[in-house]
Amino acid sequence: TRTERLIQAALEKLLRGRTSFVIAHRLSTIRSADLLLVLDQGKIVERGTHAELLEKKGFYYNLYMSQFRRDVETVSGF
Repeated sequence: TRTERLIQAALEKLLRGRTSFVIAHRLSTIRSADLLLVLDQGKIVERGTHAELLEKKGFYYNLYMSQFRRDVETVSGF
């Protein structure tokens, strides 16, 4: 949504050049982070960049696909 994009742009500007911890349920909020720590039941189960975690097709991939499957299918032509 437009509002979400505005919030993401403001966050990126605010956090630029800083070490920050961002806890998010909406994965679009953290997609551009330098490092993602993926938690499951309070334990770190994966770590990496957005691209690295998608490539692994693990826990993060499944979360991402559950939130964005429709968008991924549209881009992929499915």
